Amino acid sequence: MLTGNNLLNTLVDELNDLGLPNMAATLDALYHSERFLNLDHLTLIGELIGPEYRDKVSKRINNRLRSAHLGGCPQEMSKCADSKIREYLPTGITQALSSMDFIRDGLNICVLGPSDSGKSYLAKAIGISACQNYRVGYYHCENILEQMVSLKISDYPKYQRKIKQLTNLGLLILDNFLLHTITDEREIKVLFEILEKRCELSRSTIVCSQREPKSWPSMILNDEVSSNAIMKRVTKHYTIVINPKVTV
Repeated sequence: MLTGNNLLNTLVDELNDLGLPNMAATLDALYHSERFLNLDHLTLIGELIGPEYRDKVSKRINNRLRSAHLGGCPQEMSKCADSKIREYLPTGITQALSSMDFIRDGLNICVLGPSDSGKSYLAKAIGISACQNYRVGYYHCENILEQMVSLKISDYPKYQRKIKQLTNLGLLILDNFLLHTITDEREIKVLFEILEKRCELSRSTIVCSQREPKSWPSMILNDEVSSNAIMKRVTKHYTIVINPKVTV
């Protein structure tokens, strides 16, 4: 039976082999410290697990931030996310959104305001905080619809996988929503499919738009049925108006 330094070296090697380098380093440091023999079992376990757990969580969050396409440095963005949210949220719904309970409850947010009013800033700030617990995706609406239509034509199985990916995101952010008129009926169908599937699964979506919802029919081939269906799914929960001149 191994004992002392031989056992320590074996345990350290095994922990590294399991992909637990922080736990291995902590065990080695603790064993050679004066306090090692005075640690009770639970404290020892806690000190071994703590650094490894924090490292795994940090990497998971950073991976989510990178895959969300929010832009910038994940570390810097995550530090200022809360202050950004508090700065931009109107009084009365700060707690509901900054707590991220709206994602847990599958609620949607429609952010309205003119160009450079802070819509994207707000949506990204919420997205940054959401990455603590959820997978997030940030897209310019026009770009993702064009890509999805092209993918649907060229590689339908891949299109289906992408639809599933978009549907399963904890939070989907669609910026520049209906910035330009949608003239391709296929894009309308893709947009409706994404929103409908997310609503069915109670997945939260944020859309940022310069246009009032009442003007949306004119942006969707004057198709009142499609625009109403889309509007119903996007504006049914929270609507944030950043500029008072923009009305719902």
